[in-house]
Amino acid sequence: MSSSNQACKAAQREPAEEVYAEELVKLKGMDHGPVPPGWQMSPRAVEKFVLGDEKLGIEQKFVADRAMVVRIIISLCTSRGCLLVGEPGTAKSWLSELLSAAISGSSTLTLQGGAVSQVGQLLYSWNESVLRAEGPCLKALVPSPLLRGMMEGRMVRFEEIARCPQALQDALLSVLSDRVVVIPELAGEEGVILAREGFNVIATSNSIDEGVNRMSAALKRRMDFEEIRPIRNLSDEMGVVLREVRKANNRAGINVEPDESVVEILVTMFHELRNGQTLDGRSTDRLAGSALSTAEAVSVAHAASLNAWYYGGGAMTVEQLMHHIIGSALKDQPEDRRRLKHYFDTAVAPRRGEHWQQVWALRSLIH
Repeated sequence: MSSSNQACKAAQREPAEEVYAEELVKLKGMDHGPVPPGWQMSPRAVEKFVLGDEKLGIEQKFVADRAMVVRIIISLCTSRGCLLVGEPGTAKSWLSELLSAAISGSSTLTLQGGAVSQVGQLLYSWNESVLRAEGPCLKALVPSPLLRGMMEGRMVRFEEIARCPQALQDALLSVLSDRVVVIPELAGEEGVILAREGFNVIATSNSIDEGVNRMSAALKRRMDFEEIRPIRNLSDEMGVVLREVRKANNRAGINVEPDESVVEILVTMFHELRNGQTLDGRSTDRLAGSALSTAEAVSVAHAASLNAWYYGGGAMTVEQLMHHIIGSALKDQPEDRRRLKHYFDTAVAPRRGEHWQQVWALRSLIH
C-alpha cells in the first residue's frame, strides 16, 4: 500500500479531545466560572463535559454519581494525584481520558504501568547522538510523558499504576509531593524541572490486581482514592451500550442498527451474572473468569453487529449475539461453564418472551 493511501486511512480511535472538539469549544465559550490555574475550563464545565448537559447539547459520556465525579475533579485541583480503582471494564481509563481532555485540552500524555520497568521510562532518557555531540543538555533530553506534563502544565494519565515496580512507584513521590524532578546530569537551574500550574496525575488500577495492596504507603498518602463501580441501573447501562455500539458500527463503516430488544438480553445477562443476582432479586452464580462489564457488553454487541453485516443480511439476531456472549463469558475458569448452565436453568428457562425463548433454545452452545 502506498504511503498516500496509508495517510488517507482514518484512525481507528481518536482521543476524546478530537471526538468532542465542538463540545469543548462550546463549553469554554460559555464558561463563566472560576478556572483553576493551568486549566482550560472551570470545574463546573469539566463536570458538564463528563456527565453531559441536555439543555446545552452536551452528550453524557460517563454514568456515575455526580458527587463522586465532583470529588475527583476537586481532587485534581489540589496538589494530590487521584487514583481511580475498580473492576476491569468499569471505564476508569475512559474517565481519566475525558477529564484530561477537558482540563488540559489533551489526553495523550499517558504511561502504562506494566510497560514501565526503568526510571528512564518513568522520567527521562537521552538522545544518544545529541549526547555524544554536545554532552548533557536540554536538547539531548528525551522527557517521558510524566516529565512533559510537568514542563507543560498538563494532566498525565498513569494507567495500571499498581503494575509498575514499587521502586519506580517511589520515584513518583517527589513528583507528587515536591512537584520537582532533579536531573543530576544537567548543571544549575537547567537540572531542576519544576511542575507548572495545571500539572497533575490521574492514575487507574484494577481492584483485582494484587499490586494495589502492595502500593507504597507513601505513594498512597499522596493520592486520593476513588472507587469506580459498575453501572447499577439497567436502563442506564442499556443507554451506554446502545450509544457506544452505534458509534463503533459507524466507525467500522457498517449500516447495522442494534436491535434494542436483543441488546437488552445481552445487558440483562451481563448485569445478572456480574452481580450474582437476577433483576427480581433471586441469587444466581457469578462468573469468576470474566469481566462482564459494560465495556465488554459493547464489544459483544459490536461483534454481533459485524456478524449481522457480513454474514446475516444486516439484521442482528439472538443467535449471533449468543455465540459472542459465550465467547466472552467462558474463558479460563472451568467452573464458569457449570455456573453458566445453572444460570440458564434457573434464570433463563422461566422467562417468557420470544427472545428469551430463543436464548433458552441455544443453551447447547454452552456444552
